[in-house]
Amino acid sequence: MKTFLNSLLVLTFLLPATLFSQAKVTGIVTDEANALPLPGVNILVKGTTTGASTDFDGNYSITVSQGDILVFSYLGYKTKEITYTGQSPLNVALVQDAGQLDEVVLIGYGSTTKQDATGAVEKVGDEEFNRGAIVAPEQLLAGKAAGVRITSGGGAAGEGSEIRIRGGASLTANNSPLIVVDGLPLDQRGVQGVRNSLNAINPADIEDFVVLKDASATAIYGSRASNGVILITTKKGKTNAPWAVEYDLKASLQSVNDYVDVLTADQFIDIQSTNPEFDPSLNGTANTNWQEEIFTTGVGAIHNLTVSKGYENFNFRVNLNHVSQEGTLLGDLYERNAINTAFVHRFLDNDLKLTLTAKGIKDEYNFADQGSIGGAIAFDPTQSIFDQDGNYTQLGDPLAPVNPLFYLDNNNYQNRSTTKRAIANFNIDYKFWFLEGLRFNLNAGIDYSENDGAEFRVANPNNASGFNTTNLYGGFDKNKSLDFYFNYKSDIQSIDTDLDVTVGHAYQEFYKLNENTRTNSEGALAPVPTIINRNALESYFARASFDISDKYLVSLSYRRDGSSRFGPDNRWGNFPGASIGWKLSNEEFLAESFFSNLKLRAGWGVTGQQELNNNNYGYLGIYSPAVNNQVSVQFGDEFVPTLRPDAFAADLKWEETSQYNVALDFGFFDNRLTGTIDGYYRETTDLLAQVPVPAGSNLSDQVTTNIGETVSRGLEFSLNGEIIKSENLNWNANFNITLQDREITKLNLSDDPEFSIPVGGISGGTGNTIQLYKPGLDPSTFFVFRQVYDANGNAIEGAYVDVNGDNQITTADRQAYKKATPDAFMGFTNNFNYKNFDLSFTFRGSFGNYVYNNVASSRGNLASILDAAGNYQPNAHQSVLTTGFRDQQLFSDAYIQRADFVRLDNLSIGYLIPFEKTQLRLSLTGTNLFVITEYDGLDPEISSGIDNNFYPRSTNYVLGLNFSF
Repeated sequence: MKTFLNSLLVLTFLLPATLFSQAKVTGIVTDEANALPLPGVNILVKGTTTGASTDFDGNYSITVSQGDILVFSYLGYKTKEITYTGQSPLNVALVQDAGQLDEVVLIGYGSTTKQDATGAVEKVGDEEFNRGAIVAPEQLLAGKAAGVRITSGGGAAGEGSEIRIRGGASLTANNSPLIVVDGLPLDQRGVQGVRNSLNAINPADIEDFVVLKDASATAIYGSRASNGVILITTKKGKTNAPWAVEYDLKASLQSVNDYVDVLTADQFIDIQSTNPEFDPSLNGTANTNWQEEIFTTGVGAIHNLTVSKGYENFNFRVNLNHVSQEGTLLGDLYERNAINTAFVHRFLDNDLKLTLTAKGIKDEYNFADQGSIGGAIAFDPTQSIFDQDGNYTQLGDPLAPVNPLFYLDNNNYQNRSTTKRAIANFNIDYKFWFLEGLRFNLNAGIDYSENDGAEFRVANPNNASGFNTTNLYGGFDKNKSLDFYFNYKSDIQSIDTDLDVTVGHAYQEFYKLNENTRTNSEGALAPVPTIINRNALESYFARASFDISDKYLVSLSYRRDGSSRFGPDNRWGNFPGASIGWKLSNEEFLAESFFSNLKLRAGWGVTGQQELNNNNYGYLGIYSPAVNNQVSVQFGDEFVPTLRPDAFAADLKWEETSQYNVALDFGFFDNRLTGTIDGYYRETTDLLAQVPVPAGSNLSDQVTTNIGETVSRGLEFSLNGEIIKSENLNWNANFNITLQDREITKLNLSDDPEFSIPVGGISGGTGNTIQLYKPGLDPSTFFVFRQVYDANGNAIEGAYVDVNGDNQITTADRQAYKKATPDAFMGFTNNFNYKNFDLSFTFRGSFGNYVYNNVASSRGNLASILDAAGNYQPNAHQSVLTTGFRDQQLFSDAYIQRADFVRLDNLSIGYLIPFEKTQLRLSLTGTNLFVITEYDGLDPEISSGIDNNFYPRSTNYVLGLNFSF
């Protein structure tokens, strides 16, 4: 007790003295070169966990004691230590670190600096991302990188996007890039039960994207790299950083501002008055815009709570994420709950670095019936929503369309899906003690998901003999990856060369299982065969890079892949790559030039494609058993199930792409203005595609095989400028434009030079197509009749150009005409900062592309009303008022419409309110605000080029609140 009292007495006297010796220090941290304030500088009391960071204006405040050492650290600047001896204020000027200023960018299995990259590599960081309530992470990148075109699939809740790098290299095989998240390559086929498998990556958790575009950069990924590679790095916290807590809220409203032009009730009745074929007795008494009825204002919210802390040897970051997004179609809903963690620990004096990233995600969907979109276009506009008994109005005929609101009622239609997913990656990076420059890197990752869903639909109210249907579905996906490599870097002074060598091995296995139970024709639940889909990939790779005299760059890479998707004779593929660079600005003859950077580079490489759309056994003769006595042989009272042989191509092999790239990187005015010009030429051979084959030549009329070759070429130009850079005002701009051309050069299925494969299915009739694959044409080319017009420019129904002069109009008179692929697309982004205000906007544009207006071609005629198979009269497209067509003219080129557009994709304004220990940023963002186009359909941005039953993109308004503590 005496010891305790003595200790308490000492503390009583010492504590006030200690508190009295502490002081609050304030100051401003600036860049020594230009005196500009530096936001986000970390300040730490050395040897403690006490820390702070500078605000937007470079101001900081921290409590210290006499003799404490303050450590100021900031990316791109030399760390500075200052001993506190009573200075007030304590202003600090940091010096730029030339060794860090050269931005580091990831490449396959390693990294390089921006000035030493010899391939077409582009990095897009957090400060350049699109803003707003973004759920699909690829939308952060839209319009930001030359050669990268991102097209949203529509306005559905949680909808994903089509990503194309340099247009894609294949035909009907997968054209999406390989996406690698923190070292783990994702399954290019996606995950069951979700609209977009990439939604599992929280956009707020992404540090940057690195896009590898040319084959010299992507060849290190071999068999999956023909369509480019996107490397995603997530945030992991910082070393020696104080506790940081951040809460971010994005609340949004989204609405549809345009609808398909169909006849109003008045127009519908006016047509009836001049055409005796109509039956006015079938009319209702209302004037209903069915599209307005099925769409609503969607409400959304994205919550992010993030905690991070950095010590000298350990740092971590934990993010909690909740997303609730309503689609504009009634009942459409997407919800995501996720935890995202990252832990980094360094041992052995920083020679050993362990990194663990782990994500747990729960995706929940309520899929609204998108068939109601087509139903709203076709339903009789004179009918009311409800009949006199309060029930949904129906047309009564078994063949009539169902009231479009009927299945949007959750009592009549339910389709709910839940996917639980875990993505984890563990990385070991070790610098060997016995040889400076040698390190070992091991990466082990897993992506596992389980899906469970149920779809229920009540019987068709127009069909008395119909029955309710149920579909129970579920399954799981497992993606396991293990790779390791050794890397050696050395400065060989005797030959003035920096050497960087990497050798390694990779293994990845994919496993999918899918189970279904469906209602059969008797109304009973019947199981559907379980589908198991499994394949594996084993690889060996190597790369060597040389930087000679800081002027001449050489990089060589090689990968050998073995895939279980091909037979023993075709299982292994070889994928080399090579590139060179010349740092012209480092030559003496340009030492006094106005260039601050000038580099010429060129590359070549071979990459592959092995994605067969879940057909992992296309080279084998597989037999499928009959189920539930279907396709069975009866012996007396016993049914014996049969085995059905599936089509196969025994010589199935890799699709290979060779690509050449030449580029010039330049910079002026101390790199205030920088840019790149990239030109590429790409040849793809042994194209993988599912194509029709002659009857009797295989076990099906469709088979996956290698069919031909394509050639594509393009020119990419990007320009980045720091137009204004001052203490209070900054203005940065980026402009990029891509010119592209692609054509099929060979189809192996026939020696006939006119051989073609019909593609591009359309509505109207049965089995009709509007596009074709044919040598000499772009794969998205339309195949149509040339419309004949009268003297007043009006289309003459059924009158087409007799191309072959045989005095009759047949299929032989259809011609290739226009294409859906744009000749050029561009992005234009501006970012402004004035003191605490910020403003940014992004425009995107596409030029030279065309769209087939299938809604107008199938419903822009009287036959769509009068020839309905039953006792009812559906609606028609308003184009019938102009054309006067009686019957469908599905193949008229009048429906091929120019679809150039410029879209204001993103506009955001924000204001930062600094407080003593926290910051509050308020922002208002609008997305998809307007589109400038001549296209008279719903939306000109249709990736397939066929506009039919499209879920319209919404206009979003987002209020953002961000608190940082």
